Parts: sequence; C-alpha cells; structure tokens
Amino acid sequence: MNEDIQFIIDSTKEGMDAAVRHLEKQFVNIRAGKASPAMLGSVMVDYYGSQTPLSQVANVNTPDGRTISVQPWEKNMLHEIEKAIMVANIGFNPMNNGDMIIINVPPLTEERRRELAKQAKAEAEDGKIGVRNARKDANNDIKKLDDASEDEKKIGEVEIQKLTDIYVKKIDEVLSVKEKEIMTV
Repeated sequence: MNEDIQFIIDSTKEGMDAAVRHLEKQFVNIRAGKASPAMLGSVMVDYYGSQTPLSQVANVNTPDGRTISVQPWEKNMLHEIEKAIMVANIGFNPMNNGDMIIINVPPLTEERRRELAKQAKAEAEDGKIGVRNARKDANNDIKKLDDASEDEKKIGEVEIQKLTDIYVKKIDEVLSVKEKEIMTV
C-alpha cells in the first residue's frame, strides 16, 4: 500500500482513538449512583485569585459509596471550596464541619437515571460525530494525493470505512456499559 495512504490511515486511527478516550472521560463525569472523586472533577476553586482545580487544593476521597469527603490542604480554603462546589451546580449540598467538607450523594431517582442515560447517549453521539469527522478528513486527504493510483485510493477509503465501523461499534459498547451502570439500582 502507498506510504502516504498508510500514514493517513494511522493518523485517522489515532484521531478515532482520541474520540473514544474523550467519550470515556465524559462518562466519568456522569454520575451512576455511587460516589466518586471524579464527580468533583469540574469544580474550580478561587485559590488566591486564580481558578484552580479542586484536586490541586484538597484531597478528595470517598469513604463509602454514598459520601465524598474533601480535605483542604489549607484550613482557610474551606469556605472557598464549599462556595466553588455550590457554584459548579452539580447538584450537591456540601456540609462543612470545620475540618473538611462532606458531601452526601443522594440515591438517584428513576427520572434522574433516565436523564443521565439521555445525557450519556448525547455524549456517545458526539463521540460518533468525532469518528465520522476523522473519516471525512481522511477521505479528503486520500483524494488529494497525487502519487497514488485510483485503486490505492479506493483501498485506502475502504480501510478508513472499516476503522470507522470498528470505532462506532466501540462507542456503542462503551455506551451500553454506561447505560447499564446508570440504570442499575
């Protein structure tokens, strides 16, 4: 196979891998019933005038399946962290006991589970769009090649389509696992 076409296929595979990895990161942020430090991953704290991720100013732990504890490295940051969790609007009500912040993660209602499943489907569709965009870019790059025969270009496009099918199937599998996790009570 033409070297340029092989390079395009390899770089497309990397792009599709990146789309799946991004989807998996997004799924970590979708709550599935049990407490996880990743639930607070989007919280930014005002740390002496600059917005800093919560994980860089405190230890975030889950002592049990329904509780998240946030132990700040500096006691004077307790109020700022509490405020940041409220501002992040992730549906948690932090409790400050003077030493740490404790967040009780309420069990999900059936309606909330359905909403989260819809959100997961939307994220999966975004992942599929990323895979399809990688396919479109690769096919355009193959068509622009001057030193490849028409047969080589066709073979390259078929390989790109095979990759696309593989990665769309992978996204569907990841979505299926996440949906099952969300809907399990």
